Amino acid sequence: MKFKFKALSLSVLSVFAVAAHANTVKVDGSSTVFPVTEAVAEDFQKANKQYKVTVGVSGTGGGFKKFCRGETDVSNASRPILKAEMDECAKNGVQYIELPVAYDALTVVVNPKNTWAKSMTVEELKKAWEPAAQGKIMRWNQINPSFPDAPLALFGAGSDSGTFDYFTEAIVGKAKSSRGDYTASEDDNILVQGVARNVNALGYFGFAYYAEHKDKLKGVAISYKGRPPVEPLEANVLNATYEPLSRPIFIYVNNKSMDRPEVRAFAEYYMKNGARLAKEVKYVPLPAKAYEYNLNALAKRQVGTKMGGENKVGLTIDQLMKMEAK
Repeated sequence: MKFKFKALSLSVLSVFAVAAHANTVKVDGSSTVFPVTEAVAEDFQKANKQYKVTVGVSGTGGGFKKFCRGETDVSNASRPILKAEMDECAKNGVQYIELPVAYDALTVVVNPKNTWAKSMTVEELKKAWEPAAQGKIMRWNQINPSFPDAPLALFGAGSDSGTFDYFTEAIVGKAKSSRGDYTASEDDNILVQGVARNVNALGYFGFAYYAEHKDKLKGVAISYKGRPPVEPLEANVLNATYEPLSRPIFIYVNNKSMDRPEVRAFAEYYMKNGARLAKEVKYVPLPAKAYEYNLNALAKRQVGTKMGGENKVGLTIDQLMKMEAK
């Protein structure tokens, strides 16, 4: 009798485990997109107490690895899905709905005590970050002779991060092309603390982490193609003058997961409330018509990507909305 009771208990527990899993939306991926998705998940769960949303942070690349294996329902991505990831998803029969959710002003930051780098050119940033700089460009005055003869301490995204891919392509000219002798992390909070503690630091990460810690950081205005320096501000993202570091951020929804009511409800809730919540966490919301377009894409189960398996540096909101998914 005791054995049977245990067996029955295990069976009941299994049923509960399956039921709990059935009501859970699994999200993973970009730390940059995390603040928006986490805000949506918290709101969604308050309105839908029968559902649970888990949001992991393993970087855009790490998130896509899980997503293309069918382990997650939604993937946060601070860059578009790449060709190799598209092929991996196809190999595993994973179709996806690509949904831009906001715009990010990827932000270059220095320590508040830094008095010399109020603005930098793309060329100066390239000189600091390109592979040829490794072990050679080690002091600020090597970037610009007007900067002080002080040690250069670099902090940036890890190689599994979509922010790393975008920054290197926009600044160096080739994705993943970067010096390796810097403090790297997929956790933007670690980068924030690193820059905040070192007067000679130079770093980059998503705008939300800068906005949240403006008392510890100073944003650097960027000069592109000889134009006057432009600050990382919402208005400058919307008017397309903050170049080349403005970029769309995305979620990707597993099309098969959309058969489950909790995933469908979460994705729709995201598009209906994304603008408000993106603004709350200091990202630039898309126009209302963009979220309407996304809701239509969800309703039609419109699979594929508009981005062709690559970053598109300098892409504006209007240009993004005119593109067709393939």
